Amino acid sequence: MMRIGVTGHRDIPLVAYAHVRAELEAALKAAGCDEGGGLEVYSSLAAGADQLFADIALDCGARLTVVIPSGDYEDAFEEPAELARYRLLRERASREVLMSFAHSTDEAYFAAGTYIADHCDALFAVWDGEPARGLGGTGDIVAYARERGRPVTVIWREGVRRT
Repeated sequence: MMRIGVTGHRDIPLVAYAHVRAELEAALKAAGCDEGGGLEVYSSLAAGADQLFADIALDCGARLTVVIPSGDYEDAFEEPAELARYRLLRERASREVLMSFAHSTDEAYFAAGTYIADHCDALFAVWDGEPARGLGGTGDIVAYARERGRPVTVIWREGVRRT
């Protein structure tokens, strides 16, 4: 079974969203997502890229493993709609991995991201190419995965910058 993880930005600019979604759909299909359940995906279900990836993957038949960074992770969701989507996607997961952190900290996010990178065959990164804005950000996880020889597919709309 092929295993694909995701790391990505929480805020995907509106001008990039449709492009990112289409590229994720194409990349998952190329990985065999529509071929009868032979794909497992890993996501922390953070708002933005993680939830989008998980939603697309589940819709095409992949099995979802949720990697939860901390015991109080739900408190990190700023928008009620993002928390609701997190809960719905979590209910659809085949498996959960809870990291041993009590609180949502940069260290907890880094640990969850490295867990995903360590347990996948390939990593999809919804990433603008800029350095991480805090430990455990997308740039850090991409660097970690590359250091360990994981194939990384960067998905982003050229010329678009995050705010």
